[in-house]
Amino acid sequence: MGLIGEVLLLPFAPVRGSAWVIEQVLREAERLYYDPAAVRAELARLEEELTAGEISEEEFDRREDELLDRLEIGLRAGTGNSDGTA
Repeated sequence: MGLIGEVLLLPFAPVRGSAWVIEQVLREAERLYYDPAAVRAELARLEEELTAGEISEEEFDRREDELLDRLEIGLRAGTGNSDGTA
């Protein structure tokens, strides 16, 4: 795209900038959501809740499955370091 195209698209620069910022925020949120270290910490908290009697076995199983799915996706995507840290 040449100079004329850039000049014509100049009024849309704030929209393009906002879209870029939103994309970056979304990418970082997904990285944190699937971070293996964060998921492992949530699994540990979940087990503590079960041990303390704060949740039922059924609730534990449901939430554990969700967390294990997130962990698998995070490990497959290579989120975080191999030692489990971000």
